[in-house]
Amino acid sequence: MTINKQILLVDDEPNIIIPIEFLMQQQGYQVAKAFNGKEALTFLEDSTPDVVILDIMMPEMNGFEVAKRIRANPRLEATHIIFLTAKGTDQDKMTGYEKGGEVYLTKPFDNQELVQAVNDLVLYG
Repeated sequence: MTINKQILLVDDEPNIIIPIEFLMQQQGYQVAKAFNGKEALTFLEDSTPDVVILDIMMPEMNGFEVAKRIRANPRLEATHIIFLTAKGTDQDKMTGYEKGGEVYLTKPFDNQELVQAVNDLVLYG
């Protein structure tokens, strides 16, 4: 089954990106990858993914800044943001929502919870 929807995975850890890429492809999503915030913004210059799954702690540019820039771009207003990060304090979560995140999941995460969050945003959100 292929869902005509694209996800951009942004994380500096290949051991996080590879299993999430596989998981999302199993669900029928097209998946693009970026390994830091600058790569993500370069990708977003020419693409409009349906969902960005975004880590916060990355070299070059952190996920909060990436989210802020996504939200400042009118062309990307329909793009959903899911933070997937090890930063789990209440303050981190508040900042994530303030920067435009719609879902905030902490690592380690449950695969089904991530799939459900993506499906809820893409199919019903």
